[in-house]
Amino acid sequence: MIHIRNARDGEAELLSEIGLRAWQKAMASIGESDAMIDAARSAFRNFVENDWLTITVLEQNGQVAGWAAREGLDETISDFWIDPVFTRQGLGSALLERIEKEIAEQGLEKAAMQTHSGNSEAIGFFRKHGYSIHWLSVAYNPKLDRDVPSVGLTKQLVSDGGGYGQEF
Repeated sequence: MIHIRNARDGEAELLSEIGLRAWQKAMASIGESDAMIDAARSAFRNFVENDWLTITVLEQNGQVAGWAAREGLDETISDFWIDPVFTRQGLGSALLERIEKEIAEQGLEKAAMQTHSGNSEAIGFFRKHGYSIHWLSVAYNPKLDRDVPSVGLTKQLVSDGGGYGQEF
């Protein structure tokens, strides 16, 4: 049974470890995640401890299976992590649906997110759910000592309802 709820104070360790495991899987195509593991663990822990009010948690049968965050409480999904042992079970789809609903209820017309361009699993997941790639950027990553290409994806959540020649 799937249950989606707001994060709770005191869940930092659990949520950061889930994020870290999912991040390691996402970084596999870039490589060198082992060299960055301590920094990533610290970054996840700090984020979850300080911004837990922006996090939505997904549980399956009472076990936390993933989480998503909108750090700015705007249209941007800043984090979206499903524990690798729970992937391909429809959980990500349920979590994304909830996040999109929250964004739309705020009156925002689109949802947006970004990932590195080699994260084909995430890109495929978001594209399957109606997202389109709208930009490609390359930025230097000092921890990897190389340029890393990223993509930005967006999805229109609210129809603009207008158009040329349309009667109102």
